[in-house]
Amino acid sequence: MAIQLDETHDAQRKSWIASANGHGVFPIQNLPLGIFSINGDTPRGGVAIGDEVFDLKAACEAKLFSGDAEKAARAASNNTLNDLMAMGGGPRAALRKQLSALLAEGTVESKKAQPLAAKLLHKASACTLHLPAKIGAFTDFFAGITHAENGGKRRGSNPPLSPNYKYVPVAYHSRASTVRPTGVEVRRPNGQRVVDGEKLPTFGPCLKMDFELEFGVWIGQGNAWGEPIPTGKAADHIFGYCMLNDWSARDIQRWESQPLGPFLSKNLGTTISPWIITPEALAPFQIAQPPRPEGDPKPLPYLWDDKDQREGQFDLELEVLIRTEAMRAKGLPPQRIAVSNTKHLYWTVAQMVAHHTCGGCSLEPGDIFGSGTISGPTPENYGSIAELTYDGTRDITLASGEIRRWVNDGDDIYLRAHGKRAGCVPIGFGDCCGRMVAGKPA
Repeated sequence: MAIQLDETHDAQRKSWIASANGHGVFPIQNLPLGIFSINGDTPRGGVAIGDEVFDLKAACEAKLFSGDAEKAARAASNNTLNDLMAMGGGPRAALRKQLSALLAEGTVESKKAQPLAAKLLHKASACTLHLPAKIGAFTDFFAGITHAENGGKRRGSNPPLSPNYKYVPVAYHSRASTVRPTGVEVRRPNGQRVVDGEKLPTFGPCLKMDFELEFGVWIGQGNAWGEPIPTGKAADHIFGYCMLNDWSARDIQRWESQPLGPFLSKNLGTTISPWIITPEALAPFQIAQPPRPEGDPKPLPYLWDDKDQREGQFDLELEVLIRTEAMRAKGLPPQRIAVSNTKHLYWTVAQMVAHHTCGGCSLEPGDIFGSGTISGPTPENYGSIAELTYDGTRDITLASGEIRRWVNDGDDIYLRAHGKRAGCVPIGFGDCCGRMVAGKPA
């Protein structure tokens, strides 16, 4: 259900924090939540605002909040956001409103906060960002239909999609323990793979390392075991969103996936952007779910809700960038190699939640979903290197003169997302960046 726009979305609202004004990612209209620390001290909740991090624990100690906002801020002052996630959307929205008033230019509330700037604000560049929650479970969906079709075509499947694809939000349970925030290196995995031209498997490091451009979904309030969440109520259980790179070892995946699906090829590591963008911040960028192509089946009744179809998708521009070791040495910036949009997802987030719980599965605060790779209809919209290079048979030429067919050791992969709409202030998600490094011998 669409969230009503209010003063927190006002495009004319400015902040007394100068770097927030005109900031393309974290203006005052965003106010994402995360966990940070400085100089090795205890991690605690914070809010990204311009080039600063607003310290929620310090703000509580200064008694800047009241009512539900105070309860939410105290819950977010811990070393994870799980307690805040469990409280539901009301306290989170109340916290956002009071934060916006405290950080806005010229408000009564800001007159209390601004004199305390030295205690409340920390340079983002001096902060270490942590996982925002303790993740109990990680479910990876397959809701990017173009990515699914492209994979089927590369495998020679005809038709490229499995018969259930347009009926079921396909997903599998992935590995929560290997999810890491941006900036953490990811080791190239070892596993069984059949090298091109060979018939039998060998064991060794992945030879076809890939990234996946995904939208991450954080669960807030959970549900009781055995109690499904209807599609029309799913929004009440969503705490926020991030970007998610589900690193994929394609050669290992190709060999191991039959008959139960990927295992080692997907549990090596998943990189997420550390700031959680709230549903309230994304309200201006909600759109209708694009109509299904003629001839596609209508979702079964448990997956259908009229309001969700009118309001349950997002219009967010997504990017993939690469920066190699040679590019860093030459001072070259990351190079964009793909651009896509969340509106290319075949299923809404609410449908994913409803399907996940329809059999009685209980979700918990801090669970995370991946949307599946979000590819668009043309080659420049492809959200994985396997698609961009057609399984390593085509070159990507970089500004440094290097060629890429797969991700090499030393490569940084950046995922970015931005919401843009006429009359609204653009917001972003911040970088989701991981570096692939050589693995250790098994």
